Amino acid sequence: MNPDQPRVLWSPPEDVGQATVVGRYLSWLSAERGSDFASYENLWRWSVDDVSGFWSSVWSFFDVQSSQPYDFVVSGETMPGTTWFPGARLNYAERALATTGGGIAVVARSQTHDERRLTWDELRQLVGRCRKGLARLGVERGDRVVAYLPNGPEALVAFLATASLGAIWASCPPEFGSRSVIDRFGQLGPVALFTTRRYRYGDKLVDRADEVNVIVEALPTLRAVVDIERDWEQLLSDSAALEFDQVPFDHPLYVLFSSGTTGPPKAIVHGHGGILLEHLKALGLHHDLGPADRFFWFTTTGWMMWNLLVSGLCLGATIVLFDGDPGWPDLGTLWRLAAECHITVFGVSAAFLLSCRSAGISPEAQGDLSAIRSVGSTGAPLPAEAYEWVYEQLPQVWLTSVSGGTDVCTALVGGSPLVPVVAGEISCRFLGASVEAFDEAGRSIVGDQGELVITRPLPSMPLRFWGDDDGSRYQAAYFSRFPGVWCHGDWITITERGSCIITGRSDATLNRGGVRMGTSEFYAVVEAIPGVRDSLVVHLEDQSGGTGRLLLFVVLEHRTLDQAMTDRISAALRSTLSPRHVPDEIRAVPSIPRTHSGKKLEVPIKRILLGQAPGDVLHMGSLADPTALDAFLRFASGAQPER
Repeated sequence: MNPDQPRVLWSPPEDVGQATVVGRYLSWLSAERGSDFASYENLWRWSVDDVSGFWSSVWSFFDVQSSQPYDFVVSGETMPGTTWFPGARLNYAERALATTGGGIAVVARSQTHDERRLTWDELRQLVGRCRKGLARLGVERGDRVVAYLPNGPEALVAFLATASLGAIWASCPPEFGSRSVIDRFGQLGPVALFTTRRYRYGDKLVDRADEVNVIVEALPTLRAVVDIERDWEQLLSDSAALEFDQVPFDHPLYVLFSSGTTGPPKAIVHGHGGILLEHLKALGLHHDLGPADRFFWFTTTGWMMWNLLVSGLCLGATIVLFDGDPGWPDLGTLWRLAAECHITVFGVSAAFLLSCRSAGISPEAQGDLSAIRSVGSTGAPLPAEAYEWVYEQLPQVWLTSVSGGTDVCTALVGGSPLVPVVAGEISCRFLGASVEAFDEAGRSIVGDQGELVITRPLPSMPLRFWGDDDGSRYQAAYFSRFPGVWCHGDWITITERGSCIITGRSDATLNRGGVRMGTSEFYAVVEAIPGVRDSLVVHLEDQSGGTGRLLLFVVLEHRTLDQAMTDRISAALRSTLSPRHVPDEIRAVPSIPRTHSGKKLEVPIKRILLGQAPGDVLHMGSLADPTALDAFLRFASGAQPER
């Protein structure tokens, strides 16, 4: 094979038109709208050129129920400020709980509790009881209900009950420290808090009683605290018919939070209608999810993937929840979960797949994985070597690498059953997502790296930031670089074939001698070297116009950083990437600073190494492990980092 030719690892099956949701959608478009499309690229182009036509088709194809009809689809294409489906009245929770009967709706695995399963009727009954309990506590439409809970049935039930009332949800996992939680919930003025005071992570019982006390003390607006170990049964004590307050399309559903690396996390408000429509499209048309599926994605209640996982209910799928340490007792834990729960759509992070590859894990040795038809990956770019590893281990699966974000609570680019999977590439731009690569002058480019932008509105774009009354923070966050165009903050290359390559955050770009390099290229090479567990690269510019210093920090498995390892890393970067990618200096550190959602703190570390005070560039509550910063502070001060 020509090394310059893309390596196709999976191709659409011959029966894709009959056997997939998107295939049936194409047939529906032909029969109901008289629209036929010869290729995915043609379908995507129509979906972004005819915004009203596409999103009205999603509404109709997925039979979105509204207690009164909408007036029109969209007010225009000016961003920000677009109005969607005015006049419509609906409720996200009503769609999530539309399925009835004795089929399994939820499978919940935990290292704290035994496995729990809920049928659709049981889930509906619990939500009805919880709704009644919340109303008894005085929770009303528009009130904020927050949760300090793990990914279990209680969080799911409490969220759906909150949504059914038209109240507004926000959640953090119990591994967040009190400062991180207060920085988030304190912005909202919540009236009710769901919490746990203990949980198990692997073989460790973690007591959070002190953190809960601090959180409660810091939230003076609270009128009720529901401890799920002590108060849950009492809250659910009254039976009640399940009801759903009908709210406008843009009524707030939940608040998600940015990582908050340089200040208090942005409180991003998402609406009932926008989330419902986007998730039906993303999960149905792109992940091919339906009632026969068991859907899993490893996540906590503090990451947008939890919200996406819950939306599997809106397609009638069974969702599988997992709470605990995915690496305990070993990295086979989630694969065994997949085998035992007969998971069909198995979602994890890119870091997890890379860790399994590095550790020599054999997924099929963990149990019968024949039910898995799709493996999803997100959280970071997935290198070609990881694609190859997945197909060596599980040749039958369809691998979908996706990228998007909390800001839109979905993916912007990912997979489609209609498009081949090519090693190292994200298969396509999502339908309805007008994703382009812009050069520095704001011109759309193909085949070269540019800023990932969205040129037309999406219904799941934030309604606003909480507390940003004049919209100035929202405007500055997304529209200051290219007025009227959403600037997402990632580097992307869109190929001639329509596939995409994400090469890292644009604000962390390395610019050496005028050549821009994405950080993900470094990580794909360095972290594939045996013995390297994690890494972080920064470029310190020379203000006098020189090439600056390229610094690479590595976390090693079982050895110190000797000259042989340094030479091996340098040689791999030189041969795989280019001589420009060889660091000026390589240092070993105990761990890499990351946010609670797992993102590497490249930009704050760079600024610290350039001499700025940590408190000026980094919100300490955003750090998953504050001690990870210590080695970098020593390096910035001139001291030797630990080896």
